[in-house]
Amino acid sequence: MLADISKGTILYFTPVLMLTALLLSLFSYLAPTVMLHNQVALLTVTPSSALTQPGSSKAVDGPSIFLGPLGSCSRPNNEAGLTCMPSSISPVYNTSVFTSNTPSSVISAPPAGAPTFMAISLASSVIFFVMFTAISFRHLMGKAGAIWENPMLQRVSAWIGIFAFLIGLGSTLVIFMWFGKAADDFNQSVQGQGSNGPQVIATIGNAFTMIWVAYAFFAIPVVVSLTKFHVLATK
Repeated sequence: MLADISKGTILYFTPVLMLTALLLSLFSYLAPTVMLHNQVALLTVTPSSALTQPGSSKAVDGPSIFLGPLGSCSRPNNEAGLTCMPSSISPVYNTSVFTSNTPSSVISAPPAGAPTFMAISLASSVIFFVMFTAISFRHLMGKAGAIWENPMLQRVSAWIGIFAFLIGLGSTLVIFMWFGKAADDFNQSVQGQGSNGPQVIATIGNAFTMIWVAYAFFAIPVVVSLTKFHVLATK
């Protein structure tokens, strides 16, 4: 019974983890310009008096901006609708909603190669997902499954998975450090202006949480593919 549970986990649960990882990565890549406009972002600048009036808990109305790998969405106040920039792998962030004393110059797009490498990682992840799933379920595909018995294809699948994992994780770390420094510089500049500063605060967005979870899930099918557990489980 334990062997059947182990086999079922490897063959059926691991592809689900890979699909979940792929969707989380895709959502975090496309947000906020394409989808989840004010729900998912790499960096957010929102109204707050935390930096200009420490200890204050009063609600503040003001401009907001949500930044992602492909562009930004912004609004001049809490009640206004969001305006999103066109998606691009060389994004331009619209900071015109901020007042002149807002240090918006520190909010800039990450290195041009980072979004491109993220896109390459996503494309490679899709290929890996298809190949990994086909290898796992080849015993249910009849004659069509015979091609996935080829050890060379199984090795190629594993290497594509490693490539996608490392490229995606590496580019994400670069972007995380970039936006982390931008948030720190932005907040320090606002705080340095004292009570006369703009009532906004920059924070790292929840898209990074989604990405870390995605790569934690992604690591499992990569390890399974390297050890060929999904191959041995059907023999």
